[in-house]
Amino acid sequence: MSALFEPISVGGATLSNRVVLAPLTRFRNDDDHAPNADLAPEYYAERAIVPGTLLIAEATDSSVALGGYANTPGLYSAGQVAAWKKVTDAVHAKGGVIFVQLWALGRVNPGNIVSRVISASTVQENPYPVPEEMSLDDIAAVESDFVAAAKNAIAAGFDGVEVHGAHGYLVDQFIQDVSNKRTDAYGGSVENRARFALEIVDKVAAAIGEDKTAIRLSPFSQFQSMKMDDPFPTFSYIVSTLEKTHPKLAYIHFVEPRVSGGSDRTAAANETTDVYHALWSGPWIAAGGFTPESAKAYADSHPNSLVAFGRAFIPNPDLVARIKEGLPLVPYDRDTFYTAKAKEGYLGYAFAPELKGKYY
Repeated sequence: MSALFEPISVGGATLSNRVVLAPLTRFRNDDDHAPNADLAPEYYAERAIVPGTLLIAEATDSSVALGGYANTPGLYSAGQVAAWKKVTDAVHAKGGVIFVQLWALGRVNPGNIVSRVISASTVQENPYPVPEEMSLDDIAAVESDFVAAAKNAIAAGFDGVEVHGAHGYLVDQFIQDVSNKRTDAYGGSVENRARFALEIVDKVAAAIGEDKTAIRLSPFSQFQSMKMDDPFPTFSYIVSTLEKTHPKLAYIHFVEPRVSGGSDRTAAANETTDVYHALWSGPWIAAGGFTPESAKAYADSHPNSLVAFGRAFIPNPDLVARIKEGLPLVPYDRDTFYTAKAKEGYLGYAFAPELKGKYY
C-alpha cells in the first residue's frame, strides 16, 4: 500500500490518508457571502466519505475590504460564522478534518476596495483602478483582519486556517518582486518582502495556535502577472524562517510548477518544490496536476507529505476511495466550475457503485 494511505498527523488531528481537497473557489455562496445552507454542507461532507480526510475550504474573505468577488464566502459576520458551522458540523459528522483558506485580494480586487485610487484621470485612462501602495496603518489593519477571521474560523468549527499566500493575491503581491516595488520595511530585500506574510502567520498563530495555522505559496505560478526570475532566495527564506519560528505549524502548502492558477503549464528543468520541502520538517502539502499514480509516487518518495487534488475532486466526491480502490475517475467539466449559486456542477455527482457497502 502506498504511503498515500498511511496515517499522518496534521495539527491536532490524525488523518487516515494523505489525499487532500485543495481550496477551490466555486462561487456557490449567498449574496451576503455566507455559505449556502442547501449546497455547501452537502458539498463538503460528500468529500469526507473516507473518515480522516483533510479538506481545505475555498478561499474566504477575511473582511469586507479584503474581498471583492461576488458569491465568495466570508468569515467576518455572525451570519457567515453560523453558516460555516453547518458545514464544519457536516464534515465532522463524517469523521473529516476541515481547514479554511483565508485570503485578501489586494490589487486583484475588481472594485479596488482595499487600495486607494491614484487619481480620477488614471482611472479614465486605465480600465482598472491603479492602487497606491498600502500605508503602515493599512498593513496593520489587514493583519488584524486576518486574525479576526482566524478567530471566527475556530468559532465556526474549523480545525485550522490556511493563509492564502499564493497566486498573485495580496500576500503574494508583497512577497514577489514583480509586484512589490516598495522602498520601506516591506519592500526591496528578501527579508522585507517576506515580512508581511510572516507577520500574518505570527499573529494568526498567536491568536489560534501554531498547530491550527498553515500557509500556501506558489513560487512558479504566472497567474495574475506573477513569477520572479529567481524565486529561490525569497521562498527558501520564508520556509527556513517558519522552520525556526513556527516548527509546529499544521502544514506548509506549495503549488507545483506544472500549474499556474487554474491552467496547466510546462515546468522548466530547474523548477521544483523539492528544494523548499527539504527546508521544512513538518507536514507538507503539494498541489497541482497530480494523477492517482503520481500522487502515490510523490507520497512514497517525500516524507511527511500529503497531496492535494482540485479539479479531479469536483466530479469525484469519492476521490479518496476511488484512488484507494483503483477505480477510474469521472472527467471534470471546466464549464461548470464557476457557475454562481448553481447546483449543477456542484452537487449531484454519483459515488462509484463499487464502493457501496464499504464506504457508503
